[in-house]
Amino acid sequence: MNYTIFDTPVLNILLRWFSLIALRIAGWRTHGRLPATPKFVLVGAPHTSNWDLPCALFIILVLRGKICWLGKESLFRRPHRGFFKWLGGIPIDRSKSKNVVAQSIQQFNQNKTMILTIAPEGTRSRVKKWKTGFYHIAKGANVPIALGFLDYRRKLGGIGPFIYPTGNIEADMKTIRAFYDGITGKFPEKSMI
Repeated sequence: MNYTIFDTPVLNILLRWFSLIALRIAGWRTHGRLPATPKFVLVGAPHTSNWDLPCALFIILVLRGKICWLGKESLFRRPHRGFFKWLGGIPIDRSKSKNVVAQSIQQFNQNKTMILTIAPEGTRSRVKKWKTGFYHIAKGANVPIALGFLDYRRKLGGIGPFIYPTGNIEADMKTIRAFYDGITGKFPEKSMI
């Protein structure tokens, strides 16, 4: 894994305080805490806006987490490539069929700690159903799934319960989706939640 914002000692502390102040000024509150579990998949939902990334980073900094996240390759073009990688981003080429699930499982196996954040919509646009790659990654890496959220209506963001994939994807997805009932994205019309 690359050197990120979360590894920058003095700047990390300053950004944590900045995040606390920025969230407070904007009226946002945080919910939950990151568990002691060293590895898990963090669902980031609903994902309807470009503002989701900075909000999520502020919240993770406040919660003292260190995340990495998957983003479309076009985000990582020069001159922004280094910056988005420093923010914990991992570029994904969605135009080619690559085995992102297997690569992510391999990353979990190679690292002692890892919080991989994935937006199950896969895009900010409205979708008919969630992609299930996050579930297969968690199952394959034998790690839990944490339900992260940004509720713009209540100005509340954070970490909800953990789900341990049972292999019964239909039942597990029903439990996961039920958690997101009533959580509102920045642009609710783009959300299937």
